[in-house]
Amino acid sequence: MRILVVGAGAIGGYFGARLLQAGRDVTFLVRPRRAAQLAEHGLRIMSPHGDLHIAQPPRVISSDIAQPYDVVLLSCKAYDLDSAMDGIAPAMGPDTVIVPMLNGMQHLDRLDARFGAQRVMGGRCMISSTLDEHGAILHLSAFHVLSFGERPSGNSDRAQALAELFGNAGFDVQRSDAMLQDMWEKWVFLATLASSTCLMRAPIGDILSAPRGRETIAALLDECSAIAAANGYAVRTPALEQARATLFAEKSPLMASMLRDVERGAPIESDQIVGDLLARRRQTATPTLELAFTHLKAYEARRARER
Repeated sequence: MRILVVGAGAIGGYFGARLLQAGRDVTFLVRPRRAAQLAEHGLRIMSPHGDLHIAQPPRVISSDIAQPYDVVLLSCKAYDLDSAMDGIAPAMGPDTVIVPMLNGMQHLDRLDARFGAQRVMGGRCMISSTLDEHGAILHLSAFHVLSFGERPSGNSDRAQALAELFGNAGFDVQRSDAMLQDMWEKWVFLATLASSTCLMRAPIGDILSAPRGRETIAALLDECSAIAAANGYAVRTPALEQARATLFAEKSPLMASMLRDVERGAPIESDQIVGDLLARRRQTATPTLELAFTHLKAYEARRARER
């Protein structure tokens, strides 16, 4: 099966490189600037699970796509979704399946409207990674999970085929029978992590050491969880326990990638991760989450003014 990975950044580059290393037929859809960077430096990963350097990763720009791909791994930032959909349009055939790895849920409706719901599976990834100044991928933690499944739930022949395609490729693979539930649980965790670390401009361990830091994180987790429950996706006990263990780990260096984006003055996914969650609150009281969103939008307003 031919796999088109959209982007060769911290997420798509990581999973795509591991699939290449395992012998899968992978091509990266990249913009000209990233294509030039890959031509000069290759695709490099530094990871607790082993470093990897691919000198000349297969790459293509949208205008040069000549035939459909079987699988599209969509790993762009949510605010780049429109341009990403334009980019993958030439790669879409009648049986092409898109596995999105974007944050939040808003992208599903937009992908469905553009390409048809039958072509769009649910997907999520759990990884902490970033790019250094030379475009190398720094894998910052031990976990690296790619999960996918039919929507709203259930199994299928194509889901099983993808499990075999992605299996034994150097990262953890999960074929989910409850994909939307899984995506909501990730959304709750990520919104809590992004809101708390961006609001306080600090990693989890530093927040916990500050007065009312623990209470602030707890309030955000409770509010995000209440929104999920109001939408019919109450966070299950194992996921909630895992979130608490991660968010209340003393001295933890964990921070959301959104905070790294704020610190370097980059665009952020405020609307997709926090704003869209607030839009679905259904009378749920969310004072702490609203404050975090105000902080993020103020950052965006200042960034726009200064630019």
